[in-house]
Amino acid sequence: MLDNLLGSIYDTQLVTSISMAQFATAMGTALVLGLLIALTYMHNTRYTRSFVVTLALLPAIISVIIIMVNGSVGTGVAVAGAFSLVRFRSVPGTAREICTIFLAMATGLIAGMGFIALAALFTIVMCLIFLLYGKLDLGTKKNADKYKTFKIVIPEDLDYTGVFEDLFDEYTSAAELTGVKTTNMGSMYKLQYDVVLRDPAREKELIDKIRCRNGNLEINVSRQGTVPVEL
Repeated sequence: MLDNLLGSIYDTQLVTSISMAQFATAMGTALVLGLLIALTYMHNTRYTRSFVVTLALLPAIISVIIIMVNGSVGTGVAVAGAFSLVRFRSVPGTAREICTIFLAMATGLIAGMGFIALAALFTIVMCLIFLLYGKLDLGTKKNADKYKTFKIVIPEDLDYTGVFEDLFDEYTSAAELTGVKTTNMGSMYKLQYDVVLRDPAREKELIDKIRCRNGNLEINVSRQGTVPVEL
């Protein structure tokens, strides 16, 4: 009688009947695999507690969504809506974070469809590849300390066209003006350059010479790829 009562909780007129055992298996598998994904992400990565907890729970949440809409017309809408949540995170994520979120969602999707073994195999393989690529430093730019972005503020009476050209010719092997923006009610310009330093050890020397030319106004130097393109 108890089995019939529990079974009736998961029976509706809109979707295929789901047993308690099937539901528990999918949920348990998704939770375990979510924890595995979270632990993999934490390896040699800067992370926040909230993001790690999200990764651990996301596969279970997605699996429940897939279970509940199985066999209904709303399946496509629910899946598309779940994946669209990535776009509306309150804080812009890195490519690594977004990839991990999609991995967690794909795991939950597979588990929710009932392919438990396939979900486990997929997660284990992807986590191993994730760790392998981290060890190989895949995509790491050689001599990355040479590639810098300079943001330089100059007064409005200083013509920014070629104003630092001679300095960049001396200290860099390549320099490109990638953005110009007025600031401080139009009384100043903010310039953004992408440069390749000839010798990173002489970076301070270059900054000091730029300071003499721009009237000791603000100069911001960062590694390329760590700041947005816009000023």
